[in-house]
Amino acid sequence: MAGVDEVPEVAEVADHAPAVADAAVDRSRLTVVVNPKAGGGRAAKALDDVRAALARWADDVTVETTKSLEHADELARAAVADGRVTVALGGDGLSGRVAGAVARAGGVLAILPGGRGNDFARGLGIPRDPALAATALVAAVERRVDLPEANGVPFLGIASLGFDSDVQVIANQTTWLSGQSVYTYAVLRALAAWKPARFTVTIDDEAPREHAGWTVGAANGAYYGGGMKFAPDADIADGLLEIVLVAKAKRLTFLRLFPRIFSGRHVEVPYVQVSRARRLVVDADRPFQVYADGDPVADLPAEIVVRPGALRLLVPPQP
Repeated sequence: MAGVDEVPEVAEVADHAPAVADAAVDRSRLTVVVNPKAGGGRAAKALDDVRAALARWADDVTVETTKSLEHADELARAAVADGRVTVALGGDGLSGRVAGAVARAGGVLAILPGGRGNDFARGLGIPRDPALAATALVAAVERRVDLPEANGVPFLGIASLGFDSDVQVIANQTTWLSGQSVYTYAVLRALAAWKPARFTVTIDDEAPREHAGWTVGAANGAYYGGGMKFAPDADIADGLLEIVLVAKAKRLTFLRLFPRIFSGRHVEVPYVQVSRARRLVVDADRPFQVYADGDPVADLPAEIVVRPGALRLLVPPQP
């Protein structure tokens, strides 16, 4: 079990972001920040088992329940200031929000899956059962990973807009399904009324260009939508975003493409373009919201950037 770090280091981040000194953190002292409504109450139901699993190896475990995303920020900052590991128990939205607060304070974050999708945890290889994930946390190793932002709002996984915006609205309104089922249902519902949009995209220092089609995405992690492998080659620690553009195609063609997204093979078709960049600026011919980690994070026009190595994250050891 690791003790208190004695010598603060400085995180290497993007040129536009200030360096943040690492806070001293005792790996045996944990603050669990939990969203009790996540996953239709899944996080709340798992809380007692999670607390018991953590207490088997950690010296000091406290639990704080969020009242809002802003309150989650406060709880994360307080945990870092007290030299504790911040443990996010909820969905991807809570994890992304807490990640931003922890990174700004130089702390250490751990993630336990308690939502419907849990896509960022899936990409890390964290057990899907929250109590098993809590038990496995004792063997986790600290790794520096990238932290993207959309119009200044941090997120962990994938930010996207267009057809994805419509899908996410439906998914968030659907409470009687979970995981892949809710997103598959939302895709099929959104498909009936969808009309291709015209986007303006600027990738890094390239000239702005038009993109007519379905979706524009900027990925830090591989998964979204409860297990859809939208950006199969995304790397959370390479300092780059995977930019995925899905161009105009007929509804039937898109519907045939859809099953391939679960394996990541959709990127093999010619109307899906993939590139890597540190910055994406995007606008559209109608007012989409940008969604990331299951929540709306930005209006258009949006600037999405990555802060390389900005987050200290506890992850399963590499095989």
